[in-house]
Amino acid sequence: MFGFMTTRGAAAKRAKRLESRLVRLAREPGANDFRRFERDVHEGLGRTPKSLPSLYFYDARGSELFRRIMDLPEYYLTRAERNVLERHGAEIAAPFAGKPCDVVDLGAGDGAKTRILLGHLARAGSDVRYVPVDVSEGALATVLDACAVELPWLATAGVVAEYEAGIRWLSRSDAQRSRLVLFLGSNVGNLDDVMARGFFGSLHEALLPGDHVLVGFDLVKDIGVLQAAYDDSSGVTAEFNVNLLRRINRELGGNFDLGAFHHYATFAPARRAMESYLVSRKRQTVRVARRDYEFEAWEPLHTEISRKYYASDVVGFAEEASFVPVGLFFDEQRLFVDALWRVEGRR
Repeated sequence: MFGFMTTRGAAAKRAKRLESRLVRLAREPGANDFRRFERDVHEGLGRTPKSLPSLYFYDARGSELFRRIMDLPEYYLTRAERNVLERHGAEIAAPFAGKPCDVVDLGAGDGAKTRILLGHLARAGSDVRYVPVDVSEGALATVLDACAVELPWLATAGVVAEYEAGIRWLSRSDAQRSRLVLFLGSNVGNLDDVMARGFFGSLHEALLPGDHVLVGFDLVKDIGVLQAAYDDSSGVTAEFNVNLLRRINRELGGNFDLGAFHHYATFAPARRAMESYLVSRKRQTVRVARRDYEFEAWEPLHTEISRKYYASDVVGFAEEASFVPVGLFFDEQRLFVDALWRVEGRR
């Protein structure tokens, strides 16, 4: 249980053990990451309408705020998917009973929901190896340490990579082991439909016959429920959104006046999507990395899309990417669904 050792020697052992469990496919962080961040911010602020990529929410402060969001009473998504896995985990695990299986977790987060499913797989007699994929080594360390404490029998190996590189890695992994690829938490909702189709198509190409994918989709529901989840009464989501400007100020020398922007979340019925914005409260000029950007009073800066789905959309995605739908697993209130798909054929 090395996750809780605190001495210098124990920390060194922990680092050595973590190093032995990591496969690095991502480039080393440094100047290239800074230039990419700077480029993406300039491109987004130069568009009409202005926008910023949501992937930059997750600096250390942003990640901590999102963990707080997941515990909010209004934020139903995490609880709903946990309910899915608790209710239907045995059914999801059934195709892997008694077989060797690599559980590849794209964007594992804290891994808490995944550990519910790993327990079901173990009870089904599957020889499980857990492979979380994340661009952040820190996030992987947290997940792997939690597994070492809660599931000490579990074989693990973290992959440091963005999703695209992780998918390419999948195509080169052990063909003797079945794979269950997880894309949970409605992460797919941050992609528009064209991007989602491309993602699922690439994933199918990387897998072998008999492999499976489990994807979380947030369902269309009462607009009031959605509005509360993305604009909570305690203001944590607003702070999460504004923190993106704080990061730009810190890392790119920006001069955003944080108090001059207002968090606004709304549901777009035609797109079936929650959309988040930072709205300028006044006419102002913002300088970022030696460039000036003009904002009109009440001009929106788009920061995130979170698509919502019908069950028919989920089946359509599977069929378009040539997956075979195996099952749709709903929470008790039918707020959320995890879809299990299979690659056609046998090994």
